Amino acid sequence: MSQGQGFLHELRRRHVVRVAIAYAVAGWVLLQAASIVFPAFGAPEWVLKAVIALLALGFPVALILAWAFELTPHGIRRTEPADSPDVRMPEHANRVGHSLNVIVIAVLAVAVAFLLWRQFAGRAAPGESRPAAAAAAPGKSIAVLPFESLSEDKANAYFAAGMQDEILTRLAGIRDLKVISRTSTAQYASHPPDLKTVGAQLGVAAVLEGTVQKAGDAVHINLQLIDTASDGHLWAQVYDRDLKDIFAVERDVAENVADALKARLLPEERALVGGAATQDTIAHDLYLRGLVYFNRASDQFALTATEMPQAIALFEKARARDPGFALADAQLATAHMNMYWFAPDRTAARLTAAKSAAEQALARQPDLAEGHYALALYHYWGFRDYVQATQHLDIARKAQPNNAEFEVIAASIARRQAQWDRAIAGYERGAQLDPRASISRFLLGEIYLQLRRYDESERAQSRSAEIAADPGAALVRRAETLVYWKGDLAALRAALGALTPGSDAYAGYVSWFYRLEWWSRDYAAAARVAETNIADNWTEAGNLVLPRKLCLAQAYAAAGDAAKANALYAQVREQLQAQLESAPNSPDLHVALGLADAGLGLNDDAIAEGRKAVALMPTTLDAFTGPVYLGKFAQICVRVGANDTAIDALKQLFAMPAGHVVSPALLKLDPVWDPLRNDPRFIALLDAAKR
Repeated sequence: MSQGQGFLHELRRRHVVRVAIAYAVAGWVLLQAASIVFPAFGAPEWVLKAVIALLALGFPVALILAWAFELTPHGIRRTEPADSPDVRMPEHANRVGHSLNVIVIAVLAVAVAFLLWRQFAGRAAPGESRPAAAAAAPGKSIAVLPFESLSEDKANAYFAAGMQDEILTRLAGIRDLKVISRTSTAQYASHPPDLKTVGAQLGVAAVLEGTVQKAGDAVHINLQLIDTASDGHLWAQVYDRDLKDIFAVERDVAENVADALKARLLPEERALVGGAATQDTIAHDLYLRGLVYFNRASDQFALTATEMPQAIALFEKARARDPGFALADAQLATAHMNMYWFAPDRTAARLTAAKSAAEQALARQPDLAEGHYALALYHYWGFRDYVQATQHLDIARKAQPNNAEFEVIAASIARRQAQWDRAIAGYERGAQLDPRASISRFLLGEIYLQLRRYDESERAQSRSAEIAADPGAALVRRAETLVYWKGDLAALRAALGALTPGSDAYAGYVSWFYRLEWWSRDYAAAARVAETNIADNWTEAGNLVLPRKLCLAQAYAAAGDAAKANALYAQVREQLQAQLESAPNSPDLHVALGLADAGLGLNDDAIAEGRKAVALMPTTLDAFTGPVYLGKFAQICVRVGANDTAIDALKQLFAMPAGHVVSPALLKLDPVWDPLRNDPRFIALLDAAKR
């Protein structure tokens, strides 16, 4: 046998050829599968390239292993030369050669899996956050980062913010795009150094950066669309325009961004993207100035009473300048509803102003998303009319499918209708569109608390605190869950202690300082909290509004100062009776009057007012707020000695999703229930609720 024939014979004997063929077939199959599976999961291109490189490097290694080693009954050993006395019989070698093929392919699969686990499943560089979910960002996804204002006049910074807001709104109307909400992008710099991390945190494939310089009626705008994975420019443009051409610029930007991301633009979407809100540059300027205050109040509800009136004044000036400015009317209506709900200014005049502005907006522009949204809030917050609210909200959501705020309101309506799964799914959808804003996670924590899913509530509130620009409020809400779950006041004391006096969060959660001292049975400290605050009303769970002085009177009474308590109760009662003349169907006023009557010993009147409140806000009308009024009715009954009626109300609460109102831990903690401590029915109720 010649030397060449001997070498070929040796290749066959050692099954090198068979291994090479098997390796090639297995590699081809693996690449075909990877080319289908990896894009489906949003894997970046480098992952597939890494697999190809691994296969190429592994081929000679597999051949060397096949030549040098063989599998025997005694394990893996070096292959003996053909003329060695230890060489095995051919039939056994064939069997072993077949086994070696399988082993090589298996080792290859394990190696590829190990590479993917290390490189793709989230092994980030030190200091880099790359969540696995964010790595799968769809290609047609974008975040509009805050535009940098280069204007010499620093007072013109509002214009850059307004430009970002309006371009984002136009993009939000494109169904084929995923667009992240402003509240999430507000946390980032105009030009962050690490776009890959930004893209991962927001779950987007591209960001739009820009600078805006306004001088008189001239505007210089420099925009660039950047791929977050590669830092490559997808599109860029510089605009030097007059203010009167600003809407044409916004339209051009939206269309070019959609084109660069290969997003399909439907005819009706193109019309909305290209629309001009007003031709009056002064009216538009007033609107943008008002939008700054509007957004500030929307981002922090505690600022509603101070910031929203300034927005309202500027929106009114804008619509007075241009009576056809429908968007200004719509935002004015929404601002009025925010005042009604969060200020809180629960007056008929506020509702009338909101409805009038919204209807004027839709009379001028019937398909305006913001106008329908304002009317949805009017029917929802004003009257719990979920049918009409949902009708208007559906129109708004169709026009702006990427608007996280619309999704959150839709979910909140579902919650009040006891559609728990739908509500949770809606809040999750809101979190996807607004991933760095805490509101959706806070609301998820709230609904889980109501459902008595305390561990999930705590996790949601913790996540809310992690991503919040100011985590103080979220930490208070997390502490609330722990109070209801475990009766633990330590977390609440720590969260409140971390708030900075004078800050927005401190002002917004002052009533929680009162609750902490009340639950701690330090009634003098509770009274001091109420004495030093100047707000007329405090808001409790379910947006129930109670007079601050009513809480102060309760603290005086618990501290043993009956004279001060009775004087305040009488004062509050007189004020509430006057308010009821103009708002006889307000459940808030009736429940507050019931508590004041109870403080004055007017037992029958107190129970009657409590029953009116429950009748006006039954759980069948509002599955979220209804239990709050039933809980207050139980408190009224305890205060007047109607213990059996109070326990019956508590039984009803434990039979429904009302974990945000009563829990065994809270009933043990709250001194308001002290008159029931030794009642066998109350003890049995707590024991049953624990099981």
